[in-house]
Amino acid sequence: MAELAVEASSAPRAIVIADSDQDRLKLSSAALSAAGFTIHPASDAASLAGQMARHRPAVVVMDSALAGGHAAEGVPVLLLVNLADEFDLGAVDNWGDADYILNPPRPEELVHRVETLIGRARERHRIRSGAEALRESLRKVSAAIRSTNDPQQIADLVVSGFGGALDADRVWFATFRDERVPRIRSQWNRRGLAQLPARLGSHEDALTEMANRLWGEADVLTVANHGDVPTSPISMLLGAWAGPLSPRSSVLVPVGEGESALGVILIATADEPREWTRTEISLIQHVAGNVAHGLIQGHLISAQQQVLQQLRQLDKAKTDFLATVNHELRTPLTSITAYLDMIREGAGGPVPEGIQRMVEVISRNSDRLRRLIEDMLTVSKQEGTGSLNLKRVDIGQVLQIVVATLRPLADTRDVEITFNESAEDIKINADEAQLEQVFTNIVANAIKFTPDGGQIGITSEPSAADDGRPAVLVQVADTGVGIPEQEIPQVFTRFYRASNASSAAVPGSGLGLAIAQDIVRRHTGHLELHSKLGRGTTVSVQLPVGGP
Repeated sequence: MAELAVEASSAPRAIVIADSDQDRLKLSSAALSAAGFTIHPASDAASLAGQMARHRPAVVVMDSALAGGHAAEGVPVLLLVNLADEFDLGAVDNWGDADYILNPPRPEELVHRVETLIGRARERHRIRSGAEALRESLRKVSAAIRSTNDPQQIADLVVSGFGGALDADRVWFATFRDERVPRIRSQWNRRGLAQLPARLGSHEDALTEMANRLWGEADVLTVANHGDVPTSPISMLLGAWAGPLSPRSSVLVPVGEGESALGVILIATADEPREWTRTEISLIQHVAGNVAHGLIQGHLISAQQQVLQQLRQLDKAKTDFLATVNHELRTPLTSITAYLDMIREGAGGPVPEGIQRMVEVISRNSDRLRRLIEDMLTVSKQEGTGSLNLKRVDIGQVLQIVVATLRPLADTRDVEITFNESAEDIKINADEAQLEQVFTNIVANAIKFTPDGGQIGITSEPSAADDGRPAVLVQVADTGVGIPEQEIPQVFTRFYRASNASSAAVPGSGLGLAIAQDIVRRHTGHLELHSKLGRGTTVSVQLPVGGP
């Protein structure tokens, strides 16, 4: 970039001539002055440096005797070589634009060499400026590609971007049959030109094979003039596919990821041959890499959005189903329960002992069905964040109510329940009804999965949350059947039941722990479960004293 700046700001006809021989200096200055150049002479290294700093010439003509302190960085140099002096001409190769001529030079040869150096410098500057402009244009194309996840938009951006930046006539892009990306076609044409065929048809397999070969070799296929190679595979393929629209020159660029190409970009001129430069090819490949990444990422995001939409639809259908089932089941169950109460009260006459036992079985199963409906209704209501009716709640009192409610159920199984309350009176901000449901579900589970004669221990004590805030820790430990280790992560999933519970025909909906965990989370607490198969389970609930 420093060299470009020097060339761009140099005086186009200014020459610094440095020669320690005054006669040769005068002859060289006269020859170049007659050719229309402005001459700035120097006779030693110091004056050479001064002239360079003041005038920034287009070319430096330098006596080899003064070249040891070469200070013409970025400026073309014509070295005047003295045969009597020792000088390593190989060093000239490291000076960039440089040439040498015997000293003293013939006037016409001196002028010719200087003009040639100026022309080379201008052409080099033109090429570099063009490369910088192309690099900036394609940088904008890459930035636009990275700004979207829409695969079709990415394709449209790359064809229009390549067409404008590379001054092409046609750009055509297509993806192959590949699960990583959707099927895409896009093309750009210079105004007035007909479009290439949208589909590859029977030629797709041949083009896919060609693109995969290029991708494996990390290469592109360039043809400066298809008229020179009419029987080459690419010329014949493009001719068969595009017919009269077959390009005159082209670049075939594979777009790929991993071990195979997923698409191809064709950049072409319609009528004129064209040599494709190394800089152009390098930049095209860089953008093609961004295209591949963008297409794959966009396709994944699109697929995820579709799955998310389907999940939302399924979730809504599930919620609607639960609400409908709750309503449809609750009405007949209410009727069944009412008639059972009337039978027990003797409204239909005395109930024989055998019938009484049947009525008790019906009553127990009605209660099971009622609890299932209530659990399902709770799940339906808790979609989203839900609302909490917060107030100061005595955690020990809640646990005492739960134990008193479930003790008759435990007694039928000869399961002992003990409650060791903290000596401290612990009160927290919570929804009392929902908190009672949490511990009812946990203790009821413990009773169901503890064999006859087992034990359940309940404790509550002060604790500290992870952030240091005061909390209460409640633990329910049983001596029940336990849960297989590999199934523990699934027990909080709705409707999931452990395999040993299913095989033992232990009744339940698989909703109890899921509901408990949801309520605890909405109280900004934590619920954890530890279990050993055949040795029992411990459920720990930590709740902040200050509430959510």
